[in-house]
Amino acid sequence: MRIFNGIEHYVRGERPVVASIGNYDGLHVGHRAILRRVVDDARRRNLPSMLITFDPHPVAVVAPERRPRLLQSRRQKLDELESTSLSDLVILQFNESLAAMSGEVFFERVLAPHIDFAAIHVGENFRFGHGRSGNLDLLRRIGDARGFAVSGMPAVQIDGHSVSSSAIRQAVEAGEIERAGRMLGRCFSVAGEVVHGAGRGKQLEFPTANVDVENEIVPRAGVYVTQTLAHGARYESVTNVGMRPTFGGRELTVESHMFDFSDELYGERVEVCFLARVRDEMQFESGAELASQIARDRAAAEAYFHNLTFRQR
Repeated sequence: MRIFNGIEHYVRGERPVVASIGNYDGLHVGHRAILRRVVDDARRRNLPSMLITFDPHPVAVVAPERRPRLLQSRRQKLDELESTSLSDLVILQFNESLAAMSGEVFFERVLAPHIDFAAIHVGENFRFGHGRSGNLDLLRRIGDARGFAVSGMPAVQIDGHSVSSSAIRQAVEAGEIERAGRMLGRCFSVAGEVVHGAGRGKQLEFPTANVDVENEIVPRAGVYVTQTLAHGARYESVTNVGMRPTFGGRELTVESHMFDFSDELYGERVEVCFLARVRDEMQFESGAELASQIARDRAAAEAYFHNLTFRQR
């Protein structure tokens, strides 16, 4: 997949492209359904496939106070998009000038001088242009005038509800990590560099990787069954998200205890994949009491990985 940071860097080819347009935060099952249609249509036509996306998120410009916390870091998003078989990714810098354009002006001034479209596939609730005034009907009228096809895909339904980035954010923030995973089509994950902590996990005989998370959103405080990707392999793990109240912590931390792993990870980038919630964060009277609880948490995680059941506490 070729990546163009700015549409001005895209070299217009001799053939038109099949594309989608949108922010695509999280790259959930609905997004993937649209991109599969883009890629399949492009292959039928023997044309390149493309996603046109935005950075930063448009709401961060038009209403900063309502800016959503993104589900993925830029690196995670690019890695996931690489797996879709798209030919090209164009990242538009979203700014006040772009926000002020109507949908027609956006196509006339920004897209048309650089890209020739054969077809555009989007979700049925697609909105674009100043004040989100443009919709699928307007896009179809622009397509008719410019000679490209437009199709809208209905929202994917899971558990009786439409899948959306905002619904996934709500699930993650509530600690409903399995529901978030169903909407994402994969586990929700955070990534970052392993940094030195206080070393208390090792003292309690449960060493942890203290992750300096690069993501904007993490699950609700608590203990989770996880897999931790390190050194190119996935390790079963149990992860605490929280403030470490037993030791008077005041900063949110993400600490992953990896099973059957003893290598040093300081300075390494790891990714923690959240699979199930075990319990809320708790304050204990002593380190020994906490260690006993961590042992039970690990047992719950091991039961999960052995396809047994455990009762959330």
